[in-house]
Order: sequence, then C-alpha cells, then structure tokens
Amino acid sequence: MKGSRMKGGVWLNEPARWSENKGVVEVITDRGSDFWRETHYGFTRDSGHFLGFRTGSAFTAQVRVRAGYEALYDQAGIMVRVDEARWVKAGVELSDGQAMLSSVLTDGQSDWATAACPFDPSDFRMRATVLDGILRLQVSVDGKRWPLLRLAPFPVAPSYLVGPMCCTPERAGLKVEFSEFSLSAPLGKDLHDLS
Repeated sequence: MKGSRMKGGVWLNEPARWSENKGVVEVITDRGSDFWRETHYGFTRDSGHFLGFRTGSAFTAQVRVRAGYEALYDQAGIMVRVDEARWVKAGVELSDGQAMLSSVLTDGQSDWATAACPFDPSDFRMRATVLDGILRLQVSVDGKRWPLLRLAPFPVAPSYLVGPMCCTPERAGLKVEFSEFSLSAPLGKDLHDLS
C-alpha cells in the first residue's frame, strides 16, 4: 500500500469505538489494552489495538499520530509484528507523569527503552524500516527530519504486519488519530541521513 489511505488493514483487538474517514483512523481505546511479555511484571498481555497491514520481508512504513495522553502507560505509535512473541511497538508513552519516547522490542520477552520526549507529544510521526534482520525506528515532528530512535536486530520473516498501535493499560478513553500512513520498499538511506 502506497499513499495515505488506511483501508485494507486488519485489526488485532479491534477497539469498540473507531472510525475511518479519508485516510484518517480515529480510535478511542478500550480499558486494559496492552502489549507486553513477561519481563519485570511477570505477565503477558496481547490486548492492545493494532491495525496491521501485510508486507513482505523488507519495507519502510510510517504514520502520523495525534493523541492527548493523560494516564500512566497511555501510548500510541507504530507496531511491527511477526506473531504474539515477536514484535516491536514504538511511539509516545506516558510514564511517571511525563511523555516519553518509548520502544518495546519483544523476542520471547519484552524490553523497554525510553527517553524524555523533546517535542510536543500530541502530534508526531513514526517510521519503521525492516531489512535483512535489522529494525530501524525513526521519529519526526514535521515529516522532513527523521532522527534515529532505535537500531536493533529483529527476527527475519517472510512477511510482517505493520501499522498503527495504541494502548491504555490503566484506563479506557484515549482518543488517537492516525493519518498519513504509507508502506513502501525500504528507503535504503544511510544511517545518518535524517531525511
């Protein structure tokens, strides 16, 4: 899928309230939605909202995210998924009263990497590129400059699901708007090319 329409995706844990209009998907999260496996907390949750688009073994995907985070662990961004035990989610997450750039990489167990969000978290873009077993996550405020958020090994698979993701483990009712979704061949840019 190339372009900004979001038709053709398949929901994992379809939210009770959502709509799509002219390439904008609006979601109101369900209570207790989350993605996590084991680490620290000892539980596994696979109840977060994820609108997945099937892709091949290599791709670049990006999405614009608008949300108003209010409660602990409110989160929205992008997800790349092989199956319930191998995935990554990345975006903005509220932790200890502060908006954080957050990524959770899961290969059997989840890790969690955070950094203080240096921009207005209510409107940003996420990009994920997968190529030859490497995952590259980038974040952008304006859709022009894309600093690196994370570079990591990622499970090799013949295909992936990729698309918008949001969760509210502690409540219901986070309103999220996803737009400008695109899916293409890997961009093939140098690691320090921020365009």
